[in-house]
Amino acid sequence: MPLSTLIQRSSQPSPALSEAQAHALLRAHYDLAGSVQSLGSQQDLNLRLDSDQGRFVLKVCHASYAEHELQAQHAALAYLADRGVPVPGVRPALSGDALLAVEVDGQPLRVRLLDYIDGQPLTRLKHLPTRLVAELGALCARVDQALASFDHPGLTRTLQWDPQQAQALIEHLLPLLSDAGRREQLAQVVRQAGETLQPLVAQLPSQAVHLDITDDNVVWRRDEAREWQLQGVIDFGDLLRTWRIADLSVTCAALLHHAEGDPLRILPAVTAYQAINPLDDAELRALWPLVLMRATVLVLSSEQQLAVDPHNQYTRDNIAHEWQIFDTACQVPAMLMEAAILQAAGRQLPALELSGCAPLLPELAGQPVSRVDLGVLSAHCEAGNWEQSGFDQAVLAAQTGAACSLHGQYRLSQTHIDRPDEPATCALGVELKVPSGSVVQAPQDGVWQRLGDGRGVLRTAHWSLWLKGLDATPDDGQGVSKGQTLGTACGFLCVQLCRDTALQPPFFAQPSAAAAWLALCPSPQALLGFDCDAEPLPDAQALLARRDASFARSQKHYYAEPPQIERGWRNYLIDLQGRSYLDMLNNVAVLGHGHPRMAAESARQWSLLNTNSRFHYAAIAEFSERLLALAPDGFDRVFLVNSGTEANDLAIRLAWAYSGGRDLISVLEAYHGWSVATDAISTSIADNPLALQTRPDWVHPVEAPNTFRGRYRGAESAADYLRDVDAKLADLDARGRQLAGMICEPVYGNAGGISLPPGYLRDAYAQVRARGGVCIADEVQVGYGRLGDYFWGFEEQGVVPDIITMAKGMGNGQPLGAVITRREIAEALEAEGYFFSSAGGSPVSCRIGLAVLDVMDEEGLWQNTREVGGYFKARLQGLVDKHPLAGAAHGSGFYLGLELVRDRQTLEPATAETMILCNRLRDLGIFMQPTGDYLNILKIKPPMCTTRASVDYFVDCVDRILGEGL
Repeated sequence: MPLSTLIQRSSQPSPALSEAQAHALLRAHYDLAGSVQSLGSQQDLNLRLDSDQGRFVLKVCHASYAEHELQAQHAALAYLADRGVPVPGVRPALSGDALLAVEVDGQPLRVRLLDYIDGQPLTRLKHLPTRLVAELGALCARVDQALASFDHPGLTRTLQWDPQQAQALIEHLLPLLSDAGRREQLAQVVRQAGETLQPLVAQLPSQAVHLDITDDNVVWRRDEAREWQLQGVIDFGDLLRTWRIADLSVTCAALLHHAEGDPLRILPAVTAYQAINPLDDAELRALWPLVLMRATVLVLSSEQQLAVDPHNQYTRDNIAHEWQIFDTACQVPAMLMEAAILQAAGRQLPALELSGCAPLLPELAGQPVSRVDLGVLSAHCEAGNWEQSGFDQAVLAAQTGAACSLHGQYRLSQTHIDRPDEPATCALGVELKVPSGSVVQAPQDGVWQRLGDGRGVLRTAHWSLWLKGLDATPDDGQGVSKGQTLGTACGFLCVQLCRDTALQPPFFAQPSAAAAWLALCPSPQALLGFDCDAEPLPDAQALLARRDASFARSQKHYYAEPPQIERGWRNYLIDLQGRSYLDMLNNVAVLGHGHPRMAAESARQWSLLNTNSRFHYAAIAEFSERLLALAPDGFDRVFLVNSGTEANDLAIRLAWAYSGGRDLISVLEAYHGWSVATDAISTSIADNPLALQTRPDWVHPVEAPNTFRGRYRGAESAADYLRDVDAKLADLDARGRQLAGMICEPVYGNAGGISLPPGYLRDAYAQVRARGGVCIADEVQVGYGRLGDYFWGFEEQGVVPDIITMAKGMGNGQPLGAVITRREIAEALEAEGYFFSSAGGSPVSCRIGLAVLDVMDEEGLWQNTREVGGYFKARLQGLVDKHPLAGAAHGSGFYLGLELVRDRQTLEPATAETMILCNRLRDLGIFMQPTGDYLNILKIKPPMCTTRASVDYFVDCVDRILGEGL
C-alpha cells in the first residue's frame, strides 16, 4: 500500500452508526436484541451488546480495510485459542458468514460479532503493580511465541502502527503540531531513535504480531484476594507481519503510562518476555528506539484524529496519557535504557576499552591511597552525623595522606526521609583527597570543554571524563593530547567516566537504576592506578535463603521479599542501599533507633560488668525504685525479666500462688505471649489460627469488648459485655472452682488500639476480687506513655490492677521486662521456691532501662506522643471521613489503628485490601503491617520521637493509595 493510502486510512473518522442502526444490524443479521454501549475506538466502532443470549461485541470498520485483513484476524483468533491463549470467539451471522459487508447511510462498512470477555482493562488503573507489568510482558511473549508459525495472506498490509512505516508517517504528521517547541522535540527524538535503529534493521526477525498488547486490550478480573487475574486478549485490529520486537515495544510504550515518570518501571516486562521467548541482541537494542517511535506516533495520530474527528471522545480521553507516555520515555537517556534493557534480559554492554591510557594522576603512582568507607555500615557514620552538609568531604579531609571514596558504593549521606522516591545513593564516580597542586593529565586524546568553577569534561572518541576541582585548565574547546596536563588539583578532585560522550551523567543514581548507570559510568580505576571500587553488596535473596534454611519457619519475617535492614536512626530504618523507611510499627524502639545514649550506656556497663541479679550492684536497686515511682500507690515490689512473655508468664504464676486457684479469665482476640502459659491465655487467631480450639480447661475466654465490630457497639456497651464475664464467673462458682484472676490489656491491642468501654474493667475487677482473684494489667504494648494522655493504659479505665506487666519499650530494644505488684502477692511465690531470671535485671539491662526513662523525660517524648499523637488521630479520622474503605480510626497517642472495611454497615473486613495497602506503603518507603483477627487493621505504633512531618507523610501516602483504588 503506498504512503498516500496509508495517510488516507489513518486520517478517516470512525464510522457513523446510530443506536437504532446498530439494533437493526443485530436483528437482521444475528437475530439478537438487547442494550448496546459504546466501548470506544480511534477509527473503528465497537459496541457492547447485552442480550438474553449473552454479551457480545459488534465491531464495525470502514470497508477500506480489506476483507482478507479481517479474515486474518479471525484465523489468528482460532489459532491462538487452540494454543491456550484466552481470546474472544467469532460468532457467525445468520448467513453463516463471519464477516459482513454492509452499507449504512452511504458508508460501505464491514461488520462482525465477537464474544465479549468479561473483566476490565487496566488503562485507568492509577498504580500498576510490578507483577502486572511482568505479566503483560509474559503475555506478549506467549502470543508472539504462538504466532511465530502463523501465516495468512491478510498479514501483508500497510498499517499506520507498523514501526516500519513510523518515520514516514511521523514526517507527514509532524506539521500538525502548532507548538514549535514540541514539534522540534519530537523530531529530535525520532531522528536519534532512527540513527540507533537503522544499522539494526537487517538483523530484526519478522513474524505475525498482535501489535497492541496493552493495558487497553488485555482484560482482567480481581479474585477474592484482590489480585488481578488475566481473562483474555482482545482487539486484533493491528495484526500484521512485521518485526517481532515491535510487539514488545508496543507493550512497553503502553506501560509508560503507568510508570509514574520512571521509564525503568517497564523492565520487569522485558525480563518476563525474555524468559519465555528470548530475543537476540539486535532486537534488545532496537527495543527502546521502537518505544520512542511508538510514543511519537501515538501523540501525532491522536492529534491528527482530533483534527478530522473532533467529537471522538475516545481519542480526546486518550491524548493526555499519550503525551504522558512520550514525556516519560524522554525522562532518561536512550543509552541508559539500552543498558537497562540488556541487563533485564541477562546481557551487558561490552566493557569500556581503557587499556593504553596515560595515568590521570601521575604523581600518585605507587603512592598509598586510603579507601574511605562512606556506606550504610561505615564506622564514620554515627548518631545521624551523615545528615550534616558536606559530611563525605569532611571524612575524606580527615584522612592522613591521599584518600578516595568508592565507586559504586551506596552512600548513607545521600539518603532522604519522608519521601516516596528512592534516594540517589549510588556513587557513579570517585571523590579524591590529593595533595594540592597534583598534576592532572589527559589519559587519552580528546577535546576539553571548560564548564567553570574548576569543572570540565574531556571528550575522547569513545568516552568522556568529567572532572571537578581543577586549577589552570586548557581553553574551552581546545584539543588535548594523551599525557597533556589538564590542570592541577585543588586538594579535592571528583572523577567520573561516561561512555556516552553526549551525556552529562549525575554523580549519584537511584538503586533501581544503579546497575544501568554503572554500565554507562564504569569505574575510573584503570585511569587512577589504584583500587577505588566498592565491594558488591551481599545478595539479599541469598541471605534470605540462608535464613530460611537455618531459622525456624514459624519465626516469620515481614514482606515476601524484605529489604535488608542493617541500620536505624530515630524513626527510620535504613537498608543497605541507603533508603530510609519510615518505621510506623516498631513499638519496641520508644526512643527511636540508633540512640547514642543507648550505645553509650550499654558500652559503658559492658566494659564494667554484666551478670545476673543474684549479685549485688547498684543498678538493680535504682531501676526498681524508678519503676515503683511510676506505679500507683501501694505497689512496692518489682520482678525484672527479659520480655513481655516472661512478664505475663510470671504474673500468671503469681496469681496462682496468691489465690490458690488455677482458673483465669482472659479476653478473646488478645495476645499475651509465646510460653506455654501465656499462649494458653492468648486467643488471637491472627497469631495462632487454632487458638480457640486449643485452650486448656483453666482458661476461660470472655467476649471481646470490641466497641467497633463486636456484638455490642459504642461506648455504652460495658454492661452488655460484662454479662459474659458474669456468666463465666457464675459457672466457676457453680463448679466450686477457685478463681486465680483476670488478665486483660487495658487498651485492646490486636484490635488496633480500641479503648475498652468505660466502666468495663472497674466492674470486672470488682467481680474478680470478690472471688479472691487478682487483676493483671498487660501493659506490654500500651504502657510507658505510649497512649499519650495516660502513662499506663489502666488509667484510662480509672482502675488500679494488682499486677502490672511491662516490656517492649522499657529497654528500647534491649531485652527487658518487669512485673510490678504488691508485697503480699510477690511473697506468695516464695512458697514455691525462689524466682530467678538469668538475664532479667542484669546490670546492662538496668542501666539501659534507667537511661530510657531519662531520655523520655529529657527529650519530652511522652509530651510528643500526646501532642503529635493527637494530631495523628485527627488526620486518620480525616481518612475515615474521605474514604469508604477506611472504616474507623482507633486508639490514641502513638498506639493507633486504622480499620479497613468493605461495607460500613456490615463491617466486612477488607483483609486483602489491607495487605495490598501495606505492600504499597513499603514501595513508598513506609513499613506498616496489619493486625486484628481479620488482618484488616493498620497497626500504627511508631517510635515516640515521631514527628508531625512523618505523620503527614504517612497519612498522605495512605490517602494516595486509597485514592488509587484497592
